[in-house]
Amino acid sequence: MSLVVVAAATVGLVVSKRRARERADQAKRDRLIEATDTMSGPEFEQWFARILVASGFRNVTVCGGSGDRGADVLAVAPDGRRVVAQCKRQSPSNRVGSAAIQRFAGTCRDIHGGEICILVTNSFFTAGDGIEIARQLNITLIDRNALEVWAWTGSRAT
Repeated sequence: MSLVVVAAATVGLVVSKRRARERADQAKRDRLIEATDTMSGPEFEQWFARILVASGFRNVTVCGGSGDRGADVLAVAPDGRRVVAQCKRQSPSNRVGSAAIQRFAGTCRDIHGGEICILVTNSFFTAGDGIEIARQLNITLIDRNALEVWAWTGSRAT
């Protein structure tokens, strides 16, 4: 009987260590912005959700997909405000334009009740009207450079 207990404890310890190692390996991969370049859209949403969790956000939920009405990730910020994020996984040379920013602006607060609205891309935003619209509507734009800093440090670059 005691041999069974020892064996079960040993298996539990091995499994626990393996899971911890897998989590550490995933965290290391999550800091590499280049990894996002080969991800699908849903994989990028999951990746960004892990960044939020690692940064202290709570109740992080990935809800992207058809019919998401512009919200890919919902969360609660460390200060308690509701976060709505739209994720745009692109090739690094394909920039997110004004139309995507305008669509998100139309749903973030009114449809999803966002207090913090974030449009995040592994690429960059086109210069011009979209960036000004985001500024006027208090939508946070996170481009590749800011996202890389966030992934490495656990806090959003300003």
